[in-house]
Amino acid sequence: MNGKTIFIAGHARLPQGMAAKSVFETLTITAEVDVKYGVILEASATLATEHGREFIERLLKGTSLIDGIDDAIDAIQTYYRGKATNALTAALKDLHLHFQQIKFEEIPQKS
Repeated sequence: MNGKTIFIAGHARLPQGMAAKSVFETLTITAEVDVKYGVILEASATLATEHGREFIERLLKGTSLIDGIDDAIDAIQTYYRGKATNALTAALKDLHLHFQQIKFEEIPQKS
């Protein structure tokens, strides 16, 4: 590893009636994040369709967790119209919380 990125995850319960609920009990958003700037480089969500997963990745890519997630939450609530909106929002908040906890641990950064 280059020591410049970290892999983190956020979790939330899925609502009833979702296709992914038959496979997963929770929705997970994972992200590879630049340690120095907190920018999401790659993201994934445990949604049932590849199209949904790719859509969420495009929404989250480039988000700076240091600057906050309000814009990303607004984008999910505005542009994602599936049943998982609230779960995606909760999972992103959980991921952001994990990032904040990790930043306080002061991850050593390699140059």
